[in-house]
Amino acid sequence: MKTKLSPKFWLSLTIFSFIGQVAWVVENMYFNVFIYKMFNASVSDISLMVGASAVAATLTTIFIGAMSDKIGKRKIFMCLGYILWGISILSFVFIRKDVITSLLGYTVNAASIGISAVIILDCVMTFFGSSANDAAFNAWLTDSTDSSNRGSAEGLNSMMPLVAILAVFGGFMAFNLDLPESWITIYAIIGGLVILVGVLGFFIIEEKQYAPIDMGYFKGLIYGFLPKTVIQNKKFYLTLLAFTVFNISIQIFMPYLIIYYEVSLEMTNYVLVMAPAIILASVFTFFWGKIYDKRGFSFSSFISLGLLFIGYILLYIFKSTIPVFVGSLFMMCGYLSGIGVFGAMIRDLTPENKSGMFQGIRIVAQVLIPGIVGPYIGKTVLANARIITNSDGTTSFVPNENIFIAALAVGLITFVLTIFLTSGTTKQTPTA
Repeated sequence: MKTKLSPKFWLSLTIFSFIGQVAWVVENMYFNVFIYKMFNASVSDISLMVGASAVAATLTTIFIGAMSDKIGKRKIFMCLGYILWGISILSFVFIRKDVITSLLGYTVNAASIGISAVIILDCVMTFFGSSANDAAFNAWLTDSTDSSNRGSAEGLNSMMPLVAILAVFGGFMAFNLDLPESWITIYAIIGGLVILVGVLGFFIIEEKQYAPIDMGYFKGLIYGFLPKTVIQNKKFYLTLLAFTVFNISIQIFMPYLIIYYEVSLEMTNYVLVMAPAIILASVFTFFWGKIYDKRGFSFSSFISLGLLFIGYILLYIFKSTIPVFVGSLFMMCGYLSGIGVFGAMIRDLTPENKSGMFQGIRIVAQVLIPGIVGPYIGKTVLANARIITNSDGTTSFVPNENIFIAALAVGLITFVLTIFLTSGTTKQTPTA
């Protein structure tokens, strides 16, 4: 029997997931554009920022996830975390060349200082965002669902990154991203929305009541990394390994995707081209979660990977608008449905009442390792990328299609790991 979830649950899931993903889209896809346009950041600067943020997200999730288990609460971390997350986003309105030069004088290298300031504040923002979203929200979602409805909930949760991309793309069409004033407005709007959701959460979130775990806090920090835990939950960790490689594949191209569309392909209308692909992929991802509930991991995972690989091949081969649209559609369907499928499987295998401390090991697989390894591979692939001279005399790199073939090569490793995962030799239920 499928357990019915309450309307308040679906409302909380939708709002917190959507606005959280809007904030992550701005960070993951537009901070790169921000420092590229405002401070002429290099590929090494972008790689460093992604890596530093990944480290911050991982450490935060480990510490806060274990703390939420120890206290036995998720709601307070979600709501207060979103409020502080929004405040930190608002702080980016002050990172501008004119502010830097007015404070430190015209003799300083405002671009260099601006890049450093963005990277540092990005880590601060990530601390609050990961506390609220990666640690508390994800643990709450695992606690609130079971194996009969987790695919449906994860399907909705997994479509939100694409819905958020669509919302951000559409909203950003009104702004000239070459102007500092546009970024001031953007950060003010996004920060305000995140704060509002944090306040609203106090009134709508239903929290499952359970006793705090009878385990020391510091033991909880390392619980997910202990050899004994790995041995007791082999399938969980094999799924995490496959998920890690999957996310490395995504992070090879994702930090450079918008720059690739706009600069490399000269698609000034890329938002209009991508919007239909995003809508279709979002709908597909929502329904694919229901397929997971009915057909299981084996069927749904291979289809998701196949769609992703087709997208990579099309994006590598073609440069004109229609084929790029088709390739992007396949890529996005595979990417988001893959996250949903792997995410649901990981939640199914997470030991009950320990979901907070297991969010730390999940974020290592989803953010830390991919956030460091993926951009490094991308940077290596783009080492000899074409350089252009901007109107102000500065230079910028131009991403090329090789990022997609590199992503495909790594993605094939995920395919092999998934074969082992679905072979039946590692079938195992979660162990507390």
